Parts: sequence; structure tokens; C-alpha cells
Amino acid sequence: MAKTAPARRPDLSGSGLRTFSNIAERWSLSEQQQMKILGVESRSTLHSWKSKAKARQQIKLGRDTLERISYVLGIYKAINILLPIAERADRWMHAPNDAPIFGGKSALDRLTSGNVSDLFIVRQYLDAERG
Repeated sequence: MAKTAPARRPDLSGSGLRTFSNIAERWSLSEQQQMKILGVESRSTLHSWKSKAKARQQIKLGRDTLERISYVLGIYKAINILLPIAERADRWMHAPNDAPIFGGKSALDRLTSGNVSDLFIVRQYLDAERG
């Protein structure tokens, strides 16, 4: 992810978090899964962020969180290009996968490890599948 100027970060934070929330709903992510993907330890932090984003109040997410959201957006886009029927794309996230990077587990299992590197790896895998 390109370095984001601090003055723009609040603008990206709100829209990024709103988009992440929409994707989380599409993928039927639990609150715990959302926290793992975003690298958030506290439920109250997640609730505060979402509440402010929904109300379009200013919010400032850190670079790590913005990077994680960026990976999720890329993963969402890539999977929906590969599987243009939205329901199939959403189910793919939960389905066991025999590709070596997943080891029989789902993409969602990999995404919810808590490591930003796993988000990168899934994004890279999908981009390679797209060609």
C-alpha cells in the first residue's frame, strides 16, 4: 500500500471502514473474525470505529488497519472477478480449499489468523489466479 498522507487518512478511514463493514456483512463475518482481520484487540474500539464511520464522523485509523482494509478490498474485488456470481464468491471464502497456501482450510481461516501477511498472501494468490 502506498504511503498515505496523514491529512487524507481520516477521509480514507471512514469510507474504508464502511466498505469493510459491507464486505464483512456479505461474507457473514462474526465480530471476532472482523477484529482478527482488522488487527483490533478491543470490541469497544471496533464498535466505536463502526459507529463513527456509519455516522460519517471523523475517524483516523492507523496505517496497519488501513493496509489490512486495502488487502480485504483487493481480495473482495479479485474473488468477484474470478467468481462473478456474488453468492459463489461469498461461499468460496468459507469453503475448504486444497490450494497449498490454504492446506485444506478456507480462505477465511487464513484471513483471520491475525497476521497482516496472511491478508497479503491471499491477495497475491487471487491476483495470480486472475493472471
